[in-house]
Amino acid sequence: MLRLFLFLLGFGLAVAGGVILITYVNFIPAGLAWADFFIYIRSRPECYFLPVGLVLISIALYGYPYK
Repeated sequence: MLRLFLFLLGFGLAVAGGVILITYVNFIPAGLAWADFFIYIRSRPECYFLPVGLVLISIALYGYPYK
């Protein structure tokens, strides 16, 4: 049950973080340079949802087997 919860939580965070990152990619055509884009992404806390979600999914899928 814990693995299912971790998987669903990770999936939700990964989807939210991915959507936010795709939304912020729209700043590139508006004249933002790639370096400025990555600096901006690093400063936004909601952009860390994608890597945190992927880590939670990997823990849920490949973690130590419970007995």
